[in-house]
Amino acid sequence: MSETQFAAGVTIHLHKHDLPESILSKFSGVVAIDTETMGLDARRDRLCLVQLSAGDGTAHLVQLIPPGLGGRGGDCPNLKRLLVDPAVVKLFHFARFDVAMLRQTFGIGTGPVICTKIASKLVRTYTDRHGLRDLCRELLGVEISKQLQSSDWGALDLSPEQCAYAASDVLHLHALWAKLEALLAREGRRALADACFRFLPARATLDLLGYDDPDLFEH
Repeated sequence: MSETQFAAGVTIHLHKHDLPESILSKFSGVVAIDTETMGLDARRDRLCLVQLSAGDGTAHLVQLIPPGLGGRGGDCPNLKRLLVDPAVVKLFHFARFDVAMLRQTFGIGTGPVICTKIASKLVRTYTDRHGLRDLCRELLGVEISKQLQSSDWGALDLSPEQCAYAASDVLHLHALWAKLEALLAREGRRALADACFRFLPARATLDLLGYDDPDLFEH
């Protein structure tokens, strides 16, 4: 069952347990995805929310509830079907973490993948500010709030403010990618970016195996 909320002129649909099969056809081409979790350790912390947008000003939030709290946990076949669909490109900001969390929770490899954070680091070498808020401000002239980033995403009832925050993390990714894709082409680094994107699922798996510290590539 879906609940529709309105915030800042956008439409937000909150779905319990899984994406409705009837809306899967809305996601084609490139879909923006983000996650909210109980913490930043994919091996320890629970995945609570998966946000998606087709770039049409609408966000779909899938709330995952553990069986012990009356939910279905990772039993969400429609969402998983989308995540592994090779015909749909998944657009993230900091894909390394999100892809690892999705693999840890669902046991699947998400792909193909694009990451705006990696793209930013490849072309915005004049700064060390590559957070989503910084990118939205500089490239889009949009201010987004990160105030609720550390709120309790494991709550059974998410507040309208939490839903609006979660939606903001995916609603701007298509526009950001358009800007960054143009910069990658201008600087002659698109092929390098694509190679990095292809490697991201392996990098996420290495993190889950404990190769984040020490880094496998560290000399």
